[in-house]
Amino acid sequence: MNISQHSKKKPITWQSVFSILVFVFMYLPIFVLGFYSFNQSPYSATWQGFTLEWYQKLFSDERILAAVKNSLLVAVSAVAVAAVLGTLMAVGLARYNFPGKKLYQGISYLPLLIPDIAIAVSTLVCLAAFAIPLSIWTIVAAHIVFCLAYIALVVSSRLNNLDPHLEEAALDLGANHIQAFIKVVLPQLMPGIISGCLLAFVLSLDDFLISSFTAGSGYNTLPMEIFSRIRSGVKPDINALSVMLISITGAVALIGELIRVSGEKKNNL
Repeated sequence: MNISQHSKKKPITWQSVFSILVFVFMYLPIFVLGFYSFNQSPYSATWQGFTLEWYQKLFSDERILAAVKNSLLVAVSAVAVAAVLGTLMAVGLARYNFPGKKLYQGISYLPLLIPDIAIAVSTLVCLAAFAIPLSIWTIVAAHIVFCLAYIALVVSSRLNNLDPHLEEAALDLGANHIQAFIKVVLPQLMPGIISGCLLAFVLSLDDFLISSFTAGSGYNTLPMEIFSRIRSGVKPDINALSVMLISITGAVALIGELIRVSGEKKNNL
């Protein structure tokens, strides 16, 4: 066979073209958003030069800082509770058999399938039925529901790859079930727990719909603050705020994925 035939480039298929168009469609608006966040003009449609003014103004905006504080409080609180409950749920479903296990397992992962609007409305109806006043803690309670499901799913995938004989060996050596879990199982689950927590943190930080239905008066989260401002028009300060939010959540998601992949590699060695 002629060497020149090996050097010929493969023809571009329609699948490759379609994939490129999908990525362009998904990420082009983000690049445009980032580009206009450095615009000197207060109107996003006209470019008048490069500036960092809008980023500087964000750090002196009291409403933005309050919204950031609320978002971090909600995300950290929800993830902290969901990490404990999600890990225990994943271990319980994987290691123990009990009546109604399949039903409970299906219900536990429903937040992954149910639309956010359904979760938001049902949560609001539940709070109203028990006459619970809306506040920042009702947002936390609502976020725990979907954070729990995501963390449990990630931990379950990690748990399925563990060697069950290690826990059995610990029990044979005199450890009880709690000691075996804390000293043997939990350290191996830690990469999955951390990556699940980071994923849940990103989802909680970005959530708008559920937060807007369950928030009390004066408890705006960052996505809610962004939405309230764009109703009067999209300005460069909103572009800058959106870019920072996308960058932070993207970085957290990347760290979580790296931790998960690293944990799987160590487990396979």
